[in-house]
Amino acid sequence: MNNNEMEFLQDDFELVGADKIVHHDETFAGQSYWHDIIVRFTGNKGAVVGLIFILLIIFMAVIGPKISGHTYYDQIITHQNLAPRIKGIEKLGIFDGSETMSTSTGAVKQNKYISKDSKTPTGLENIYYWFGTDVLGRDIFTRTWEGTRISLYIALVAVLVDMCFGMIYGLISGYFGGRVDMIMQRFAEVLNGIPTLVIVTLLILVFKPGLVTITIALAITGWIGMSRIARAQVLKLKEQEFILASKTLGARDFFIIFKEILPNIFGQLIVMSMFSIPNAIFTEAFLAFIGLGVPQPLASLGSLISDAFKSFTTHPYMILFPVIVLAIIMLSFNMMADGLRDAFDPKMKEM
Repeated sequence: MNNNEMEFLQDDFELVGADKIVHHDETFAGQSYWHDIIVRFTGNKGAVVGLIFILLIIFMAVIGPKISGHTYYDQIITHQNLAPRIKGIEKLGIFDGSETMSTSTGAVKQNKYISKDSKTPTGLENIYYWFGTDVLGRDIFTRTWEGTRISLYIALVAVLVDMCFGMIYGLISGYFGGRVDMIMQRFAEVLNGIPTLVIVTLLILVFKPGLVTITIALAITGWIGMSRIARAQVLKLKEQEFILASKTLGARDFFIIFKEILPNIFGQLIVMSMFSIPNAIFTEAFLAFIGLGVPQPLASLGSLISDAFKSFTTHPYMILFPVIVLAIIMLSFNMMADGLRDAFDPKMKEM
């Protein structure tokens, strides 16, 4: 059919709005940057679970050493090597104080709370140790949560060192660049080349083994990773237009660093500090395991694992609970840090 022969009918076209329906524009309330972060974080189930476990661990570290009725340094020789026993649950056949020991003649099941001869009471019938006792008769439950306090203290030290020293070091190095950056980075590389174990060993020759020595060791080398991240972020931002505008308007260098650059990279720095916490806790546990940790009778999770490792073949329950608590702490911080990373920068999840 040719164009000249086309015929339009009356109902071929309809007038827009003929149905007289009024369309309204929808407006949505603006949300702040931090509100979006909270929404994304709470939407990450793994991160929320990690945060819940961290809060639970902190709660138990605060009240745990006080609810058992024993201190972390009490030694009761008559209560040594007692298996876990929990009131009420023992009726179910678990945590009833019995343990199976491997001997040269085979496996032997025993319960030191109850004597084989009911006519000769042991005096432990009404005694309950939720995590059992060690070879010196000390309550493992109390010592585990006392050691958790030290691990959480190490986590706090790691964050403070990262945020107060590593962040500032990296910001200054990246912003000024040139000779300042070269000198600062060479110093960091030399310091990072010294193993942490060597530093701790040298510090022990000067200081007594303890939390002070571990804290100083973390403060010496624990900030280098954060400084590199901060420097890389500054190098990416310092040539942006808003930084050049601030310089043009006469803003001073440190004003630009802490008022213009830092707010734009603070999210990434928080995430990196969270990832550094498990590494710091593991470092403390490793040092305690090889005997360079807190001195007796203080206990950290690493020293508890080290002491219980000697009795692992005969009394495996001694090492079980400190290992579980340490694993939960490290896994929870990793899960929370992963959630924070996705909350601050959703694009990172796709990479």
